[in-house]
Amino acid sequence: MKIRIGHSPDSDDAFMFWGLASGTVESPYEYEHILRDIQTLNEWAKEGKLESSAVSVHAFAHVADKYALLRHGGSFGEQYGPMLVALADVPLEEIKETTIAVPGLLTSAYLQLNLWFEDQFGKGVRPKAEVVPFDEIVPAVQQGKYKVGLIIHEGQLTYEKDGLVELANMGKWWHAKTGLPLPLGVNVVRKDLGEEVCTEVSRCMRASIDAGLNNRPKALEYALQFARDMDPETSDEFVGMYVNERTRDMGEPGVAAIKLLLQKGAEAGIVPPVEVVVVD
Repeated sequence: MKIRIGHSPDSDDAFMFWGLASGTVESPYEYEHILRDIQTLNEWAKEGKLESSAVSVHAFAHVADKYALLRHGGSFGEQYGPMLVALADVPLEEIKETTIAVPGLLTSAYLQLNLWFEDQFGKGVRPKAEVVPFDEIVPAVQQGKYKVGLIIHEGQLTYEKDGLVELANMGKWWHAKTGLPLPLGVNVVRKDLGEEVCTEVSRCMRASIDAGLNNRPKALEYALQFARDMDPETSDEFVGMYVNERTRDMGEPGVAAIKLLLQKGAEAGIVPPVEVVVVD
C-alpha cells in the first residue's frame, strides 16, 4: 500500500520527515513524499487528495470531515509565532486601516490575525489584507509596497536583520490570553483509510520525528537543503522552534489549544464549527 504524504519544502518539515525519507523508519507501507507549499496542501486537503498531509490548523476546520488529526508532527509557537512587522512603528489605530500583506487566507496566521483584530478593535472588525507569497512579504514591506506584513517561518528570526520592527506577535498575544501554545500546523490522515492504517501512519510519524531528534546532525544536514539561504546556526534554531517535544506529541495542552482556536474562529464566523478527531 502506498501512502502519499504531503508536506512543505521547509527545513522544519524536512527535519521531521527525515526518518521516513531516509528509510530509517520501516513500515509495511510505501511512503511517497509530496513536497508543496502549504497553501496548495490546504487546497488539496479539501479534495481529500492525499492519504496524509501537513495542513494549517485554520484549514483543518474545513477538512475535518475527511481527515483525523495526528498527535505527532504539529507545529506550535511557545510564546512566539506569526508577527506583524513594518519598517517603523505603526500606531494601533493605523494598523486597523492599513492593508496588510498576508501569506494566505487559509493559513493559521491569517485566522489568528482576524482573532487579534477582534480582540483589539471589537467584534466583527476584520483586517484589510492582500495575499502575498510568504517569502515575498519582507521584501514587499522593505520596498514600501505594504506598510505592514504578517510574517511566518524563518522571517520570525531574521526580520530585525532585514531592518523591520515587530508590531505584534500572535504567539505572545495568544499565550497572554489563554496560557496555551499557539497552534500553527498539524499533520492529518484520511479517515476512510480505516483505523489500522491511520494508527500505523501515526506510529510512523512519531518514529520519524524521534529519528530526527535522535540523529540531529544527519537530519539537520538533510533539512538544510530546504533552508532558503539560512545559515546552519539559524536553521538549527528555526528547527528547534518547531520540532521539539511538543512536536513528538502535542499532549492535552496542544489538543486543547487547537480546539480553542477553532472554537473562537467559529464563534467569530471565520471557520465552520468542527469536531476534532485525534488519532493516538
